[in-house]
Amino acid sequence: MQATATVLVYSDNTDTREQVRLATGRRPAADVPPVEILECATLPAVLEALEQGGIDVCVLDGETAPAGGMGVCRQIKDEIFHCPPVLLLIGRPQDAWLATWSRADAAVTLPVDPVAFTDSLAGLLRRRLPAGA
Repeated sequence: MQATATVLVYSDNTDTREQVRLATGRRPAADVPPVEILECATLPAVLEALEQGGIDVCVLDGETAPAGGMGVCRQIKDEIFHCPPVLLLIGRPQDAWLATWSRADAAVTLPVDPVAFTDSLAGLLRRRLPAGA
């Protein structure tokens, strides 16, 4: 199994980033590697981290301003070669269609529900990381 997986968390809200960190814990599921969180509060920081590589999953806050996670998701899906899967945090269930428009791989609502969040995150990590990596 891979030593660690890197999860980029983009939100301008420190409470949201903390919710993600706490829900993720050390490892979101027994069959995925331990997770290292890389927090970003601005779009330039997200783009720089993705250009450097090594990101396994992105968690983007759809409620972030001025560059919301939905628009950022669509942008990175267009611009980043082999873009990592994206888990979008949405403000309400009715925004799921916007997550589809943004080409997010999964979406969960805010505030972060630890069970729904870790299920989605672990699923994306399983897809991204080869079996037995």
